Amino acid sequence: MTNGMPNMKEMFKQVQKVQERIAQVQAELESKTVTAEVGGGMVKVTANGRQRIVRVQIEKDVINPSESDMLEDLVVAGVNKALEESTKLAQEELSKVTSGILPNMPGLNLPGL
Repeated sequence: MTNGMPNMKEMFKQVQKVQERIAQVQAELESKTVTAEVGGGMVKVTANGRQRIVRVQIEKDVINPSESDMLEDLVVAGVNKALEESTKLAQEELSKVTSGILPNMPGLNLPGL
């Protein structure tokens, strides 16, 4: 610190390190998954930590053309639940890196926060 001002070069290095760590965590989130079950487990939706649906499992008993509305509702509910859990996972992982840093600090690019 000079003249009461933080060392900008050092601050920039720290921000750069945080950005690199965030990129690493985001890459790791690609392989981490959460699975949400709805309808008593009749529909299971798996999402990765990057909020991408990677799998939808539907019990055969629930596949009935005359009740397609129910199945559609279960799939929507499952997808929404899986995305919520995936977002929580991403926020938890990224907060480990960014604790003490404002999530809206310019240039940090923190999706989902």
